[in-house]
Amino acid sequence: MTDDGRDESGKGAANKREQDRRGEGRRITERKSETVRAAIRDELADDAPESEQRAADKAEAGESAAVIALDHVFLAFDTPILEDVSFVARQGETICIVGESGTGKSTTLKLILRLLVPDKGSVSINGEDITGLTFEEALAVRQRMGMVFQGAALFDSMSVFENIAYPLREHTDLDEDEIETRVREKLAFVDLDPDRVMEQLPSELSGGMRKRVGIARGMADNPEIMLYDEPTSGLDPLTTGTITRLILKLQRELNVTSVVVSHDIRSVFRMATRVAVLNERKIVFFGTPEEMAASDDIYLRDFLGGY
Repeated sequence: MTDDGRDESGKGAANKREQDRRGEGRRITERKSETVRAAIRDELADDAPESEQRAADKAEAGESAAVIALDHVFLAFDTPILEDVSFVARQGETICIVGESGTGKSTTLKLILRLLVPDKGSVSINGEDITGLTFEEALAVRQRMGMVFQGAALFDSMSVFENIAYPLREHTDLDEDEIETRVREKLAFVDLDPDRVMEQLPSELSGGMRKRVGIARGMADNPEIMLYDEPTSGLDPLTTGTITRLILKLQRELNVTSVVVSHDIRSVFRMATRVAVLNERKIVFFGTPEEMAASDDIYLRDFLGGY
């Protein structure tokens, strides 16, 4: 055989090995994706009471008016951020927004808070388009919402009591006795002992306790809407479960409408009434956790396969 013949034969063998390697990689990815989806379906089955409650919540919500509505929203800075985004959150629903980093999830919360205004489309709260409100009118709308920031974002120099009392002093006419009663009530709701933690500084609390104080502050003014930006990030699995149960507790006991931005798919599937998946600036899926787990959409399968 000539040298040229040997070279061609070697190249052919190398190409075949590369094709075989890629094919095996695809098969491994497909098996992993299917394994993850099966695990999610099993966990949803294990959480059957929660799934049944979620179905009841969805049926009840379907009969109620929209609390939050984004209608064909477009937003761009130097480059497009969101394109033709629409979804509705009804009374008592928990909508979870998921997607890869940089897809506009937290930006969506800022639109709901009216910290940003869309270039096109509308954002409505209880049927009122908030995109054209004045600064003062927007402040009034925000007082009907509670916000839990990533990392809790507590005031480091203030005690737990002062952190939770802050929005009450800013936005209500409650006297000091009424403020203390409200603070104690909210701390008890998030399973913290008021007598133990009220005088502590945030630096003296664990990460999970700071998150719970953040939730207590967010709900201090009894909002009808709660917004969460990565509420379980940086937490251990047990504490993550605690925060997830608190969000469910707010929904079930107080009928609060919630929008949660999260990368934690396991928590999302436990708490969500419906899930919105953002990809390439658009919502590519909006439905129940069960529908998402059962979907044959290639992107959703790849997305779930990454967890």
